[in-house]
Amino acid sequence: MGLELRQQLKLSQQLVMTPQLQQAIKLLQLSRLELVETVQQELLENPFLEESAPEAQPEETKDAGSGDDESAELIRDADWENYLGEFSSTSKQAHAREVELPEEGMSFEARLASKPSLGGHLNWQMRLSNFSDEEIAIGEIVVGNLDHNGYLQADTGEILSMVAATEEQVEAVIRKIQRLDPIGIAARTPQECLLVQLEVFEMDEDPILVSLVRDHLEDLEKNRYKPLARKFKISMEELKGYIEEIQKLDPLPGTNFSSTEPHYVSPDVFVYKFGDEFVIILNEDGLPRLQMNSFYVDNIKAANDKEKDYFSEKMRSAAWLMKSLYQRQRTLYKVVESIVRFQRDFFEQGVTKLKPLILKEVAEDINMHESTVSRITTSKYVSTPHGIYELKFFFNSALDLGDGSQVGSESVKALIKELISEENPKKPLSDEKIGEILKEKLDVNIARRTVAKYRSAMGIASSSKRKQFF
Repeated sequence: MGLELRQQLKLSQQLVMTPQLQQAIKLLQLSRLELVETVQQELLENPFLEESAPEAQPEETKDAGSGDDESAELIRDADWENYLGEFSSTSKQAHAREVELPEEGMSFEARLASKPSLGGHLNWQMRLSNFSDEEIAIGEIVVGNLDHNGYLQADTGEILSMVAATEEQVEAVIRKIQRLDPIGIAARTPQECLLVQLEVFEMDEDPILVSLVRDHLEDLEKNRYKPLARKFKISMEELKGYIEEIQKLDPLPGTNFSSTEPHYVSPDVFVYKFGDEFVIILNEDGLPRLQMNSFYVDNIKAANDKEKDYFSEKMRSAAWLMKSLYQRQRTLYKVVESIVRFQRDFFEQGVTKLKPLILKEVAEDINMHESTVSRITTSKYVSTPHGIYELKFFFNSALDLGDGSQVGSESVKALIKELISEENPKKPLSDEKIGEILKEKLDVNIARRTVAKYRSAMGIASSSKRKQFF
């Protein structure tokens, strides 16, 4: 086959995402706190952006027609100083913000305190107790190998490889640490942890109590009470007393010093009921109100060609950011407004009235693409009269009712949780019985395995594990 060179013309179309479009899409997905951080970063990098004072009144742009046409058009289109206040179902009002002044004569750092760590707490006690220098060296190795629950994760051999000591010395130090605060720390097993506590609290004189902790924790966990009562020749009431004593002990002594911090959620939207209507207010706290920097805008025509190109690029970037923020707030408001329309029964009465809803229904309602609705509902939270919920929570699958209507799966989960919370703990409801009650109350045919799936998803144990014998 011969090879030859040819010239050919070809016309094609392709979709190219510009950096500005990528930025707009990214802004849709950001949570409120991430959005504030992004805007602050843009304020640092773009000289044409500045934060306007809340009390400042909009000023008319000067000499809009005296510069080049492109600059004048950008300035006219970039009048966004009030873009955030437009998206509220209440009338636009100026709200004065109170400023909290720090205590006089005290720095901000002086009013902060760090949370004590488990390692620091134990090392402090060792140095205040009768630990020798050799024991402190061993103790630091032991403390360094504790998990977040306070259990020792290294065996004696591993500790010996890290410090010059004998096995007897290591075991002696572990025993001394186990009797520090919190008691039972540095145990290898839950049995050892609880037995140390029994000894320190002088509860180890009862052989039945010691045997229950040492040999029968698994039986107690699985509610095997009758065989235990027969083995120790005690009544069920006496066994109940022993269990109550064991429940006073702490099997996880290190959790009070856990470094895990709580996750705080800042709502992006607030929904209040005012009369017979629901009021939607976007959370603008901490979000800067942007405007064009008048100094750079007024002096752009005095720049040379190279500077003018840079200024034009930054001006376009600033205008596009403000427009993207405007569109983001507008989209978020419209999506929440649509959700309130679809889920009005939820906002009126609570989770049990949540209806089935999919992204496509909201997208068609507000004339937007389904992917846009998906992005704007990601990592966004709304404060409702019934609590704070993620926007994704309002989209749930449907279950068919006997009369041909549908009910949301989240409503069924809420009803299952309510039924279990009201059950007799000595006669807990089985999954099959819960299915029968759901059919009676909602006229919905739901299989036992579906009830079990919903129950497991909510972290609720089975009826055999929920059963209480006392």
